[in-house]
Amino acid sequence: MTAVPFPRQPSQPPDRNGASDVTPVFALKELVARLNREQHKIQDLLSSLGFALRSFNNLNQFLELIPLMASRVTDADGGALIMFRPNGQVKLERLHCQDNHWGQEIRKALEAAMRQVTTLFAGVPPAEGLTKSPQAIAKLDHQVSRFLGSDIQIFGTAILVRNIERGRLYVFSRDPDYTWTETRQKLVRLVADQTAVAIENDELTVELRKKERLDRELEIGADIQLRLLPRQCPNIEGVELAALCKTASRVGGDYYDFIPADYGQIRKPDSENESGRWSLTIGDVMGKGVPAGLIMTMTRGMLRAEVLNGHSPARILQHLNQVMYADLENSNRFVTLFYSEYDPKTRILSYSNAAHNPPLLWQAETDTIERLDTLGMLIGLDAETEYQDAQVQLSPGDTIIYYTDGFTDAANQHGRRFDEENLTKAFQLACRKYDDPQMILKYLFECVQKFIGADKHNADDMTLVVMRISGENRR
Repeated sequence: MTAVPFPRQPSQPPDRNGASDVTPVFALKELVARLNREQHKIQDLLSSLGFALRSFNNLNQFLELIPLMASRVTDADGGALIMFRPNGQVKLERLHCQDNHWGQEIRKALEAAMRQVTTLFAGVPPAEGLTKSPQAIAKLDHQVSRFLGSDIQIFGTAILVRNIERGRLYVFSRDPDYTWTETRQKLVRLVADQTAVAIENDELTVELRKKERLDRELEIGADIQLRLLPRQCPNIEGVELAALCKTASRVGGDYYDFIPADYGQIRKPDSENESGRWSLTIGDVMGKGVPAGLIMTMTRGMLRAEVLNGHSPARILQHLNQVMYADLENSNRFVTLFYSEYDPKTRILSYSNAAHNPPLLWQAETDTIERLDTLGMLIGLDAETEYQDAQVQLSPGDTIIYYTDGFTDAANQHGRRFDEENLTKAFQLACRKYDDPQMILKYLFECVQKFIGADKHNADDMTLVVMRISGENRR
């Protein structure tokens, strides 16, 4: 228990023998009364600080009270709150003095002390300055005491936020009989701790608002990206399609598209059955999140413009790579892309690959799987990369899956990857069981989910497009 000094007694006339009329009982009552006053003072302090923390949305309003409350609760003449800025500056945040004239003298003394300390640490980087140096704090205390003078009874304590000293709270009295008892020091520290809580709450609120703004921007970005992906699969003569993209985060780097290969189809996109050529493409930007999403959006726009030039798949990839190289070479991000064009009249699929996962073709007549691949480097890696053209003749019942590496790289709890071999087996089994591309798509997603765990979320974007040539299976 903190020792409390014996209270001063009111002056009373001595008795006939010269002795005081004060009795031990009277002195004890005075001591109890003083203890009660101290207890009520602490309770009032805590209540006032709690109310201020709950009520003030502005940190400056709360800081305005700190020197005032610290001085009143300790029966001192004034208080000062000095804060340390991230740039290394020392600022007199708030000052309270009962005597305004004396307060001006205190302000000048404190500002002189801060200038002295700032000068001493002028060459020290902010990260190593006042907030990191106990010697600097001690120097500040010494300068404050020196400039205020030896007649001022002063006590200072730290404002600690997340174990970093962010400022000092000083309380002072010019009463020569004033002493800084342990109780008074504890009260000042209590006010300083509440100040630290208020500062931290304010900073957390700022961070929360920034996060909320970022979340809103991500929601907008995700919505824009979702709108850029095909809303539905087109009606292509002799073809059944299904597609789905699952992003690992709100904004992903996977891309797939169905692009009419001539201007006439663009001008009449709502026709029930298109007999013209269609481009089917799938891609993946290295990385995830907003940067990948931005590059994906750029890739989509450039590719759609390039398709209408009527070049072969290899030439389209070559032109796209040359255009995007300048934008991607300094970003350390690249794009894998598989581009194909299907002609419903001939059932020929022409394609070229820029280092993307080769689509898998299930041939209905032979129940075999073929990889559709050509040589070619990543988009954005080398401006002079050459790409190759290839073709495949499709037949009724043939089915192709375009996919991203989110399928093959999906890992289970033991670290094993789903890999292309498992995907190939699952795809072949799905083609034997289902004629509907939507059922095949659903089955493959379920296989990967079962592999990684029903309650797990894949760490990478997953995109799958299923293309089936209409007609009877001739097996």
